[in-house]
Amino acid sequence: MSAPNGILVVDKPAGWTSHDVVARVRRLAGTRKVGHAGTLDPMATGVLVLGLGPSTRLLTYIVGADKEYLATVRLGASTTTDDAEGENLGWAPAERVRAITSQRLGDAVAHLTGEIDQVPSSVSAIKVDGKRAYAKVRAGEAVELKPRRVTVSEFEVLETREASVDGAVALDVDIRVVCSSGTYVRALARDLGVALLTGGHLTALRRTRVGPFDVVDAPPLADLEPEPALIPPATAAAAIFPVLSLTDEQAVDLGHGKKIETAHEDAPTVAAIAPDGRLVGLAAVRGGRTRTIVNFPVEALGTGQAGDREEETR
Repeated sequence: MSAPNGILVVDKPAGWTSHDVVARVRRLAGTRKVGHAGTLDPMATGVLVLGLGPSTRLLTYIVGADKEYLATVRLGASTTTDDAEGENLGWAPAERVRAITSQRLGDAVAHLTGEIDQVPSSVSAIKVDGKRAYAKVRAGEAVELKPRRVTVSEFEVLETREASVDGAVALDVDIRVVCSSGTYVRALARDLGVALLTGGHLTALRRTRVGPFDVVDAPPLADLEPEPALIPPATAAAAIFPVLSLTDEQAVDLGHGKKIETAHEDAPTVAAIAPDGRLVGLAAVRGGRTRTIVNFPVEALGTGQAGDREEETR
């Protein structure tokens, strides 16, 4: 029986870490070689993309894909972690929260849309002097992270409603965000609160898409059966990159690391697929010359079914 090889898209439940999900899939699939393409906070739900077997090689390319989120921002208070799990730093006066108009909210959202310089949350997994920022914060150290250039291509307000929390007045704002890899939705919540002079933090987060992989196609973890849910490596690669269809001879040559001549237009990365439908590898095309970037060994490709990689919590 061939080892599982492919991409799994799972709907992660709240309360689970991404590593918990990887451990569960390892047991269910009967393989140690499982990785993920970008973590989610335990409080968050939604799309977690996993790679099994040789398909872990695809995770590097999935990590950088754009992402879509649905979230709820609570305006009225900041927290130490920019989300509901942190310590509340105090409530803004009720009149200040109630002074947030649709116009002011829209202007603040517009200011946080497009290419922006974003300071990640201090409890992120970014390394500072060789240690994770969140570990330094938990140890009582002050952490200052540098701004990063990110792209928020869509930032949409879906609904607003007043909330009463511990006797204080807050405004809950449901949002939809499409953003580049490396963007922190928690930081958007924080910065929205700063712009409106009320403080803000995230109370709910659901990742609905990573690149071409949508939550509507993701089985809940509780119902997951890895074998039928596994996306073959060629299918997954074709969803991410342009396809280069090879002849039998080209598939052999490219698989052996040789450069081949093709009529494909120039592309930094293509999914090179053999006539039998297997993924030979990822390749670069320039001036009609095609060279391998990542090879997928023949012995790992026979089933066409069904890898560790870590990214930031968003």
